[in-house]
Amino acid sequence: MAASPKKQLALDANLLLDLAEGKDFAHDFKDEFQARGYEFLLPPTAAAEWNILSFYGGEPQRTFANQVLQELRTWKCQPYSLSDTKLAIAEQFRRRLSELPLIPDEEWADGLILAETSLGEIPLLVTSDAHLLDIDEDALLLAFNAADLSPVHPAHPKRLLKALR
Repeated sequence: MAASPKKQLALDANLLLDLAEGKDFAHDFKDEFQARGYEFLLPPTAAAEWNILSFYGGEPQRTFANQVLQELRTWKCQPYSLSDTKLAIAEQFRRRLSELPLIPDEEWADGLILAETSLGEIPLLVTSDAHLLDIDEDALLLAFNAADLSPVHPAHPKRLLKALR
């Protein structure tokens, strides 16, 4: 009998902000998917964003960043790391997304997060970030294929909750 696929979801930094701000849809998503046995993983760039904001962000960013970092364990969201080689691949992919242009240059972290999610072998990136949600899906799929990376689908938590019903 084949092993069942891992029930993992990558979370973008924006979703953690939604949790910190107490948004109902974010907590409903977290509660429902964790009750169904999903593991929440935080890509390296998303984790780094919160660490940087906790030190250098203005208010209220710093307050939210500290809250996110304190709550990660409570929310059962585990940051993961990647090898230097995989991080270099992620950077190449990010540059390619900017060249296409599938993401604006100033949103470079979004491209890294997509690549890191792929390299972490996680098919869904849960986010409320419009830059990620508005990417042309076909062009993104082609970019993943051209880079020989597994595709990642950015999905809003409300849509994922709706898909369960």
